[in-house]
Amino acid sequence: MEKDKATQIKELLNDIRPLLNQDGGDIEFIKYEDKFVFIKLTGACAHCGYQDETINYGIETYLKEQIPEIEGVINVEL
Repeated sequence: MEKDKATQIKELLNDIRPLLNQDGGDIEFIKYEDKFVFIKLTGACAHCGYQDETINYGIETYLKEQIPEIEGVINVEL
């Protein structure tokens, strides 16, 4: 049985997590809905001036390479 998309995404985010942890940040999966991944950057990443670059050129690019139907990644500031 194929893994559901949310499980796949969580596993992929776990691959990225150590890179964020190196800079004192982290990432939290919120949900996958309508081909968009909702995440929350935490720790140092939550207030970093480069968070858009991290999301667009790092996280989103990586997720789209692995799961092509993903259309985007949205950072949710709760």
